[in-house]
Amino acid sequence: MAKNNGRDTGLIVRTRIISFFMNAILIIFSISCIFPLVWMFYSSLKDKRVFNADIMGLPRNPSFRNYVNILTNKDYHIFESVFNSLRTTVISVFLIIIFGFIIGYILARIKFPGNRFLYVIFLMGMLIPIHSLLVPIYVVFTRTGLGNQWFTLIMPYVAFGFPIAIFLVEGYVKGIPVALEEAAAIDGSSFSRTLFSIILPMCKPILTTVGIIQTFSCWNEFSFALVLIKDPRLQTVPLAMTQFTGQFSSDYTKIMAAMLITMAPIVVFYFVFSKQIIQGMVAGAVKG
Repeated sequence: MAKNNGRDTGLIVRTRIISFFMNAILIIFSISCIFPLVWMFYSSLKDKRVFNADIMGLPRNPSFRNYVNILTNKDYHIFESVFNSLRTTVISVFLIIIFGFIIGYILARIKFPGNRFLYVIFLMGMLIPIHSLLVPIYVVFTRTGLGNQWFTLIMPYVAFGFPIAIFLVEGYVKGIPVALEEAAAIDGSSFSRTLFSIILPMCKPILTTVGIIQTFSCWNEFSFALVLIKDPRLQTVPLAMTQFTGQFSSDYTKIMAAMLITMAPIVVFYFVFSKQIIQGMVAGAVKG
């Protein structure tokens, strides 16, 4: 009996030690993720000279001068950049979700000649490096007059977002029992009503996953925005960050302040929809 108690005590001690070290590792990892944001914030409260003298140190005389300068200086177009990114991202993600859902459903449910061939063609879009298409797209957009417009970036963003959306939706729809659609058809439901009233709500988890992926992809995209947009009034958030970088020096304190300002919409988006985002990521990982 005494030996069993000793074994139980030893097991409890080992479990607590392992738990302690695991928690310590997770705490260190969490700090390593949070610290860059904290460092960006207190560095944005310095002026350029103080920051260059002591990069990691806390500000002795913190000031919001950088924020005021960025928000009041019309040359930076910061509000226009945030609006342009929001408009481009919202429209692009909406189109990707709607058409990706419809195409994914058709490829999963409707059998027709060339079904698998068309599916493979869409999937090839996931294999081709999108930046290898920068030059051809630039040439086409320049010669057709589609470049440097408010809708310019929507077209490539939607085109490059289709493959992953169709791939995820097609696999998810295959996990939905066909009997549901057959029962709806017997009750007199039309194809469009079944698609949008029954299948669409059931695909909400995977569509949430698609929306999350594409929102961050469109918001942070830089290369196509740099090549296709020349008008400062049409630039997106990533392009706005380049205004604070000169040929021989960079104003890092203003860059950090601008980054925190432009991160605000995405942070608000995450906190408002955090529950749906987590549910979508978890549910989207498993079909059905």
